Amino acid sequence: MTSLLYELEAVRHGYGNAFTLDVPRLVLEEGASVGLVGPNGSGKSTLLRILALIEEPREGIVRFCGAAVGHETRPGAGGRRINGRSHLRRDVAILLQDPYLLKKTVFDNVAYGLKVRGEREGLSARVGEALEFVGLPPGRFAKRRWHELSGGESHRVALAARLAVRPKVLILDEPTASVDRQSARLIKEAVAEARRRHGTALIISSHDQVWLGGVAGETLKMYDGRIVEHGAPNILCGPWRPGENGLWRMALKDGQAISAVDPPRPDAAALLDPTSIILTTTRPRGVSAQNALGGTIASMTAEGKTIRVEIDVSGLPLHCTITPPAAESLKILPGRRVYVVFKASSLHWY
Repeated sequence: MTSLLYELEAVRHGYGNAFTLDVPRLVLEEGASVGLVGPNGSGKSTLLRILALIEEPREGIVRFCGAAVGHETRPGAGGRRINGRSHLRRDVAILLQDPYLLKKTVFDNVAYGLKVRGEREGLSARVGEALEFVGLPPGRFAKRRWHELSGGESHRVALAARLAVRPKVLILDEPTASVDRQSARLIKEAVAEARRRHGTALIISSHDQVWLGGVAGETLKMYDGRIVEHGAPNILCGPWRPGENGLWRMALKDGQAISAVDPPRPDAAALLDPTSIILTTTRPRGVSAQNALGGTIASMTAEGKTIRVEIDVSGLPLHCTITPPAAESLKILPGRRVYVVFKASSLHWY
């Protein structure tokens, strides 16, 4: 039976007099793979710091593996009382967008966490496994010093240092924001392998939703400090500009545009329910929906009696749901060119 990893109840947190995070309830299970998406300032990083047990919320309760996190203490060596959060933190590793390396060799960087924990048995093997995970063969990289690495290699060494301690939870904040495409692929493969082999739960914040969709089994979408939905709806963030026929448009990279009705402000965020999207393999003609956008299927995931389809539309991931008979009739597979159709009035402003 799967055990609960996190339970958050009535959690609110912020800085100064303002609350930047408001989570009435959130439950995550052991071994989960969860993505966090949303615009800048939506509360993703604040939530990650709380889940990483780095910060305590100003209000509410956080439970990690059944233990309430906060000011509780437990007996330590010699009868001392130590902060319970410090003990629980050993099971959580976090990799920030710009990780810091020690001015030492790759081996020393990856081994550091194990040595601090007193886990020296099989040290070389643990370090070697972690380096293999991230695509850095120990024979070539273990003796290299920090300044002999490229940016992508440095990021992967920092990830290997977290993987070496085999944490119960690995938290990644924008892991691909400043790395090359090969490193982004290797990071995805590394964390997926750690989850498969060691049961490591993954919590990942990323603006690259196509990359994130390849590793996260569930997506939490955030806006204005709140979790809008688990896995849906789609969030479309402006800017919106006046278009034709009284509609507003959000331009995409390839020249396509999304049409909407009366946004409350140019930078407003719109919610689009996946069930409002029609999927077709032929270019629609003469439709009155106002939105008919070409894209490529990035992934397909079975969810009960439906299939969740992610379509990459000019770098913007859109999700819709279809039935298995419909998928079979359309003969759709990842990589297939398709069109998503939805009404401008289907966008609801948040």
